[in-house]
Amino acid sequence: MSWTTPADLRAQVQRLWDRGELLRAAVTDTVPWPLRLSLKPPSAADLSDRFEAVRDWVRAIADTPQVRIEWREWNHRVQGVQRLPAAVWIDTLQDALAFIGRARQAQRFEAVWQQTTAAQPPLLAWLSRRPIQALDLADRWDRLLAVVAWLQAHPRPAVYLRQVDVPGVDSKFIEAHRGVLAELLDLALPPEVIELDATGVAQFTRRFGFLDKPVRIRFRLLDPSLPSLPGCAGLPDITLDAGSFAALTLPARCVFITENETNFLAFPPTADAIVVFGAGYGWEPLARAEWLQRCQLHYWGDIDTHGFAILDRLRGYFPGVASFLMDRATLLAHRLHWGEEPDPARHDLARLTPEEAAVYDDLRFDRHQPRLRLEQERVGFGWLCDRLACIPSGAVVAPPSGL
Repeated sequence: MSWTTPADLRAQVQRLWDRGELLRAAVTDTVPWPLRLSLKPPSAADLSDRFEAVRDWVRAIADTPQVRIEWREWNHRVQGVQRLPAAVWIDTLQDALAFIGRARQAQRFEAVWQQTTAAQPPLLAWLSRRPIQALDLADRWDRLLAVVAWLQAHPRPAVYLRQVDVPGVDSKFIEAHRGVLAELLDLALPPEVIELDATGVAQFTRRFGFLDKPVRIRFRLLDPSLPSLPGCAGLPDITLDAGSFAALTLPARCVFITENETNFLAFPPTADAIVVFGAGYGWEPLARAEWLQRCQLHYWGDIDTHGFAILDRLRGYFPGVASFLMDRATLLAHRLHWGEEPDPARHDLARLTPEEAAVYDDLRFDRHQPRLRLEQERVGFGWLCDRLACIPSGAVVAPPSGL
């Protein structure tokens, strides 16, 4: 039976709720009333063949609360004059809300709307665009408005989130609601106090002028003749904040970047060189160190699609960086150590060399095996030392014995 049931009618109204239309209708004139619902009634053939079922259907529709039925009389050749529903209407918003049991939630949304009208009128546009999300946030809305007001009074405050002094609000609350706060603040603050190129939840602090935890860069001196920092003599493993790293004037000629901590720690001593513990796709802090532009940079990542994507992005900051141990010979020589990449990249990469692009294509098009991956820590240590010896100004100065 394909006739419209009371459940079908209720589902139509529920869809209006799920799209936020009924909540918008509670505060604006966005829905014209009365509202006609879709109705598929029995046919003339159904009256002849399934008369009892049709009578039950008529009774069920007639007993449906909060709806108004428009009736039609049929003069059936067998059953005689029959009165059947021809249309079903919801006359008012209150009827629609009662029909799906949402009257109380709509009242809460109206309260949020009135509160926002009084405190932050620019945010009404957000409420109208995201009414369901606003309803979910109703119990926290006063605190969200308080954070917005605090930023209006303290634009680009240059403090940590921990220092925001708003009753009932702590740094964890702000961090948990960065997404919605960013959308609200974009509406409530003047554009000149927003750093527009800082996008996404991770850039919330930068976008609105908060201090952020310093990014730290870890590196090792691979040549004992390189000058160390004051007080760090004999301690080759050093971690600095990005600003201090950028201010260095190390006379290193080679800089190796590796994504694996074990590789970073075990990287062999090499003349005039340092090794940096990499940062995945986040190269902005490293790019502040302009002195790196004078060095020979070598990036060593996994031989997988994301390894080449990271290399491609790094070249956006350091165009001259060379890949290291990410070639076809290394891949094929370590077949016993091949693994599987969980979620390969498939897009084109414009900054790869022809040789790198050929390996990348082999990987993304599954030419050797599906989702092929060779993790950098699985490359033989002897293979690493041999390749280092082939790099100009990067000769191994003291390889471990037994290699």
